[in-house]
Amino acid sequence: DLTIEGNTVVGIFKNSRNFGFVIPDNKKVIGTDIFISKKDFKKAKNNQKVVVQVTKMPTKDRKAEGKIVEVLGSVNQAGIDMMSLIREYDLPYEFPEAVKHEAENMEEEVSKSEISNRLDLRFEEIFTIDGEDAKDLDDAVQVKKTENGTYILGVHIADVSHYVREDSFLDREAIIRGTSVYMLDRVIPMLPVELSNGICSLNAGKDRLTLSVIMEIDKNGKVISSDIKKGIIKVTERMSYKGVQTVLDNYDKNINEIEDENTRAIVKKYEKYKEHFKQMEELAHILKERREKAGSLSLDIPETKVILDEDGYAIDITKYELCFANEIIEQFMLTANETVAEKFFWLEAPFIYRVHEEPDMEKVTELNKFLFNFGYKVKCSKETVHPTAFEEVLRKIKGTKEERIVSNLVLRTLKVARYEAENLGHFGIASKYYCHFTSPIRRYPDLFIHRIISKYIEENYQLSDDEIEKYRGQAEKYAKQSSDREKIAQKVERDSVDLKMAEYMQDKIGNEYDGIISSITSFGVFVELENTVEGLVRFAELGDDYFIYDEDRKTLLGERTKILYKIGDKMRIRVIRADKVSRQIDFEKIDEKEEVESTATE
Repeated sequence: DLTIEGNTVVGIFKNSRNFGFVIPDNKKVIGTDIFISKKDFKKAKNNQKVVVQVTKMPTKDRKAEGKIVEVLGSVNQAGIDMMSLIREYDLPYEFPEAVKHEAENMEEEVSKSEISNRLDLRFEEIFTIDGEDAKDLDDAVQVKKTENGTYILGVHIADVSHYVREDSFLDREAIIRGTSVYMLDRVIPMLPVELSNGICSLNAGKDRLTLSVIMEIDKNGKVISSDIKKGIIKVTERMSYKGVQTVLDNYDKNINEIEDENTRAIVKKYEKYKEHFKQMEELAHILKERREKAGSLSLDIPETKVILDEDGYAIDITKYELCFANEIIEQFMLTANETVAEKFFWLEAPFIYRVHEEPDMEKVTELNKFLFNFGYKVKCSKETVHPTAFEEVLRKIKGTKEERIVSNLVLRTLKVARYEAENLGHFGIASKYYCHFTSPIRRYPDLFIHRIISKYIEENYQLSDDEIEKYRGQAEKYAKQSSDREKIAQKVERDSVDLKMAEYMQDKIGNEYDGIISSITSFGVFVELENTVEGLVRFAELGDDYFIYDEDRKTLLGERTKILYKIGDKMRIRVIRADKVSRQIDFEKIDEKEEVESTATE
């Protein structure tokens, strides 16, 4: 929020001989161009991206004034777009010297003295399963089946709090950052690389310290007993989702029957682990089914995958392809998070919970007005709604053309999850107790509760009143700080995708595509293409008519033509504008007459 003089804005510098001005990237932050006098150019050249400090706010008859404090580079120079976002959100891009010094002096191997204090799991077969390009591996898993048909699930999380000591420079910096920020071609990590990719990363074949949650789960997916231990593991194999899925898809096949050479090589390499992966798959199905019965919301909204070339330019946009191997890890992490949260809730320990409250009933009523068009309804009373009511609708829309649209609207109806020092339950996953425990390399709440858990284990679950009071105060403070940082991180991540989408579409001006109407507003309709790119069709580009907007039903009616536009309708469009600075894409509707004519000429 930039209402105070002295803050910085990112924009494009325009040189006008004796003075210049900066056009801000984000017009919402400051509504006018910023006047720059010649002495404050800081050697900026025309059309360069700059960071400008606002010295005078705009008034009714005067533009804002400022001085350039940093020249980022040419608009089209590789990486300048991402650097502009980093500056726009004032992200802590580099680590202070004291933090670097602590990280560089961190031990690179687990000390011998630490091993004797830990549950030694180094001879167990334990796996990390992540995306192929993941570098900070903070969770590893194992599943065993017992003779009486129950499952033992081990979720082993990097013991980051052992290395990031309370009130160290590393800890103070991690609090400020709150979370790692992922920006397509780069990460702004919460912890320096020496820790995140080194001693804290569960790299295969290396001794690594963990906080391990070991759970016994019955055939209905209920956790019947659990324990949290300080452990030491040595990961057997670093697996990717794709690798595990390939083994599972070919589980019953003879290796020589597999025609594809690449598939055959993967199956052969990991054949010795296939029973492990089969048991993981079995348990994940059981956990998922139990969760769905409880009303956990499965919002299958495809994520955008932006493919960049080596210079960081967008060369393709597709949907992320998820497989059941992703689901295996998802289910195991959810189960560990719930188990830890419940245990520490009953201990009345100072803690940070991940909370997601029930949606406002006015919003549910609004959603129902819209769902009525499709013949669906979220069943609820006047005062309350249960997650199963949403899940029922989501189940009915599975595989229909309106699935994506309805899922998005359900998501907008729900509240935003956040961190709290008080347990308020998690509506979206239909859970009474929930926390974030499984990613301490990249999220501060996880790191903080690791510290609390370690303290309880070390002190045999007998903390003094003073300690409890101290940590309770910290939990409240860090929950708020982490929620705020998470909001910024999500905005940056969204903006980086929008920016690259616009960049990708810049050389597609004039191209025609089929899309579906994803939302309708009082100024036009948003159309989403098959590859998840979304653009705006303004009223002027919808055809020669006056449109009446129905806010309740989210429809547009042409006054003269009586054409009715609804969310979920198909629309053929032409790309007419794409601007990566404003991160906006504009389409125009191709009318049927035009389509018929172009088909005839072909």
